[in-house]
Amino acid sequence: MNWIAPETNARRTPSCGLIFICSCFIFFSSITVSPATEPFPLYPCIKANVKFWEDIYGRYSSQQGVLHDSDDLGRVYSVVDLVGWDTPGSAKINNERIKAAKSRINDILSDLGSGKVPVSKEEKQIAALFPQQRHTTYHEARENIRLQIGQKDRFLEGLIRSGKYLGHFRKFFASQGLPTELAYLPHVESSFNPKAYSKVGAAGLWQFTRSTGKDYLTINEYVDERYDPYLATQAAAELLKENYSQLKSWPLALTAYNYGRAGMVRAVNEMGSYENIFRSYSQGYFKFASRNFYSEFVAAMRVAKRLGGNPAVPFESPEATVTFRLKEDLPTARLRSTFRISPQNFARLNPALMQPVLDGEKSVPKGYLVRLPATKQVTTQLALVKTQKENPNQVINPQKSAKSSKANVRYTVRKGDTLSSIAQQFQLSTQELLAANSRNRQTAIRIGEELIVPTPTSKTL
Repeated sequence: MNWIAPETNARRTPSCGLIFICSCFIFFSSITVSPATEPFPLYPCIKANVKFWEDIYGRYSSQQGVLHDSDDLGRVYSVVDLVGWDTPGSAKINNERIKAAKSRINDILSDLGSGKVPVSKEEKQIAALFPQQRHTTYHEARENIRLQIGQKDRFLEGLIRSGKYLGHFRKFFASQGLPTELAYLPHVESSFNPKAYSKVGAAGLWQFTRSTGKDYLTINEYVDERYDPYLATQAAAELLKENYSQLKSWPLALTAYNYGRAGMVRAVNEMGSYENIFRSYSQGYFKFASRNFYSEFVAAMRVAKRLGGNPAVPFESPEATVTFRLKEDLPTARLRSTFRISPQNFARLNPALMQPVLDGEKSVPKGYLVRLPATKQVTTQLALVKTQKENPNQVINPQKSAKSSKANVRYTVRKGDTLSSIAQQFQLSTQELLAANSRNRQTAIRIGEELIVPTPTSKTL
């Protein structure tokens, strides 16, 4: 078997630091991204918006609709109770409830604008949102009533999923000289769902569109790297670094992630600063979503950090994997049979491969970064493939090869793990595992702790 390619310095570099083994880092052009001031400031002008999004992510569920002013997010008029969206007829029921609540608020604003003295509790509550305002302000506000569905339950689901990725993403961003807080951005983009797909065609954990994604990733009918969480993270880091290099500010760089770098450059040239842009800019497609994007990021980061230390949150655990590049086109059936991996696991670990490839209609293309589970069976087979490639006439003794060639996998301790169960998972003795970590049987292990697991060599070939 001579189909594993050696690594090169080409753009298609392996997933750096985001997998436990078989990795090497991509380094982009060096710039300084450690400003003396806070990289993600909470400007006074966005405090109300950040508070609003914190409530959306951490207070209101998807069965609550928040009616608010689209220009001033500090004006929350009403919270509408909704039925579960999977309930039969839910769309019609919820739309009627939302329409009725919105009509009631509109009538109250009209009455207040006409000079009516507020009498009911709701009228007084809404009037208090407009201290010392002209009556015309109430009429203008009628055009700005907007609905936002709460996200608390969905945010929690994303938080649980983030456990699989967040630690590695933070290490990767740090390796690139970028603020590690950028690893929280998928909470806003996709709720850490690698399969996310938007109505405008953005895909994956980092929600790249095809046009932007093609500048950093392979996207065609057979491979779409937007769906690979690790390759997409590399692409997001490169894009964010380029944004920062040109805009010199993380609030601007993050807004450009949503609005586009060229548009933000025009906005900066016209308005000068992020705060001025937030307050007054309204050109082109710079509307509600773009204006609020940085506020959403700050809010999501704050909520995620608050919940991150909660031991009751059942975070998903990282998965130990190995990678190698294909030297030639190869059918998935051959890869699966060589490494004895099921079609389901192969597809799960290689989400960038499209259905024609997974179904065997097309081969996995040359240069593709194959990802496999870091089991003893897989890493042993990789060692044999490497040995056979380098010494094609050598007779290989699998048992001898597996014992004589060792590398280290890092395993993150999960809830319920014991030293013996981890050792059994990797087909080791408990003593081997203890020796690799320089500890004895009396030493306790902690959830989240990384252990060194000696396995047959699995270095990227």
